[in-house]
Amino acid sequence: MSIIEKAIDKLGRKTPAPEQAPISDEEQVRKAVVEAQRLEEAGQLGDAGAPATDGGIGQRTLNLPFMEMKQKGMVTPDTPRGRAAEEFRRIKRPLLMNIDGEGAAVIQRPNLIMVTSALPGEGKTFTAINLAMSIAMEQDKTVLFVDADVSKATAARILGVPNDSKGLIDVLEDASLNLRDVMYRTNLPNLRVLAAGRVHERSTELLASESMRRLMDELSRRYPDRVIVFDAPPLLPTTEAGVLANLMGQIVFVVAAGETSQGAVTEALTHIDGDKMIGLVLNKSTARFGASYGYGYGYDYGYGYGYGQDGQRVSQQDG
Repeated sequence: MSIIEKAIDKLGRKTPAPEQAPISDEEQVRKAVVEAQRLEEAGQLGDAGAPATDGGIGQRTLNLPFMEMKQKGMVTPDTPRGRAAEEFRRIKRPLLMNIDGEGAAVIQRPNLIMVTSALPGEGKTFTAINLAMSIAMEQDKTVLFVDADVSKATAARILGVPNDSKGLIDVLEDASLNLRDVMYRTNLPNLRVLAAGRVHERSTELLASESMRRLMDELSRRYPDRVIVFDAPPLLPTTEAGVLANLMGQIVFVVAAGETSQGAVTEALTHIDGDKMIGLVLNKSTARFGASYGYGYGYDYGYGYGYGQDGQRVSQQDG
């Protein structure tokens, strides 16, 4: 019996309330898939449908430091109408439309989203965490946040992941490890976290391996409601970012206003295949986006979305 069949059976044993309207077969399947994901990650179903005893992700719960994150200006559940929350609502919407097939082009692996920049210090980790937090607050999406900056692992430290945690690199190197063994549940129900893992001298080769490609295919197809957000290294000083970009469906490229040179942006974009969907986020901007509509939020962040298709990139400034 498959994991989804087990979930359907589990759902079928629940007695609905007398007033509850019958649900369609399509809705039942959707709920079963979500239930299967929850059960499998929690380690609650073994091969025969009995409770698993190996613990797994069920014993790896990460309490995100919401207070510290809020002090850094990040999106948190207790500030649903804060400035950062509003900004990242605007950033995530085109990405989610592409995932749902409502964008301008058909994208392979649209739910694999990589956040990067040309150079360090432009705010790509800040952007990646906020994007993941914002998407995790959607009603019908779950998020796996992957710290893929394997040499620095800044995102994992911000989120409170223990320094010695195994992660992506360990799974790629050790065939006996499963994602469930190293993934963290969090106190935000729809968010999971995967650490970078140990620093490895052959990290680029591991990320370029067939094992990594198979893992990306599995992550992309396994659960229809899941979005995977990668905090990747910057493109110019590393080789890992270019390798990761080839596996992604969508790329969020962070540019620091008044800091990143046009030459650096142009050179960095040459490391990304021309058929990738690229979103440009202008970070550290002092422009007041939305003022013309009467809101006057005075955003620190601006947005532009550029779409790379057959080598052609066009930029559309939002505001």
